[in-house]
Amino acid sequence: MGLFGFGKKKSKKEAEPAVEPVDEDKVAAAEANAAAKAESAETVLAEPASEYQGRGEERGPWDVNDEDVPDYDDYLDLGAYYLPFLRGIQLRIKANRATQQVLGSTITFGSSSLEIEAFAAPKTLGLWDDVRGDLLEANKAASEVDGVFGTELKLPVNVKGGKTVNTRIVGVDGPRWMLRGIFSGKAAIDPDSPETEALNKFFAGIVVERGEEPLAPRDLIPMHPPVAPAERKAAKAAAEAGEANGKEHFKDIPDNKPKGPLSQDQQTEVKTTLSRGPMFSEVR
Repeated sequence: MGLFGFGKKKSKKEAEPAVEPVDEDKVAAAEANAAAKAESAETVLAEPASEYQGRGEERGPWDVNDEDVPDYDDYLDLGAYYLPFLRGIQLRIKANRATQQVLGSTITFGSSSLEIEAFAAPKTLGLWDDVRGDLLEANKAASEVDGVFGTELKLPVNVKGGKTVNTRIVGVDGPRWMLRGIFSGKAAIDPDSPETEALNKFFAGIVVERGEEPLAPRDLIPMHPPVAPAERKAAKAAAEAGEANGKEHFKDIPDNKPKGPLSQDQQTEVKTTLSRGPMFSEVR
């Protein structure tokens, strides 16, 4: 006879002595215990997602209106965004030669660089998925990879002299903006490099200020030349003093980004983003 009674049937007389009264309380308790164990097992076995899931309470890049935005009073003000401090970096400003309008910035750290641009985006939808699709279609050598900031792009870029430079392109969607970062050097190819870790944290620490001016999706958010924290505080104090003394002209101190969108023909193509403009300032 098997363990569960599968086999020859017993006669009623033989079977009756083996039957024990059913304790309904014990059965109910056993079922409840089994259900609790199952629920507990599901809770214990469920692992948190390890991939980047977008901006959050503890993840940047940030928006100036985020509840937990870092204190950016000591950040470098470029109008469209505020850059955190990182010892040893060099800052280069990309500007239109004809109009001198600022279009973006590039951070150099060690043998790596990070180019940063902020774009206007629709109110309800993110922009990075569409931009990434366009880059994939335009560059057959580009490929998607899972990275620190979600789905990223690997893109080899041909530069002067016949050399090929590997780049890593990141996009993060915020409220009505998208911040794009183009990493090159070790930060593009070696995820374990200290330079990669430093520039990843730097990019995640940026605070974006979209502004309220009407901009079409993919317009660059207007920028201005860098304003150091001390300059910004002095300008604010002077403006407040000017208002108190009736000196309205102090309001013209450069403290705000220019109004209106930057025209599309001023944007630099990906293949030329590695060219370096004149040094504007250096932060140590």
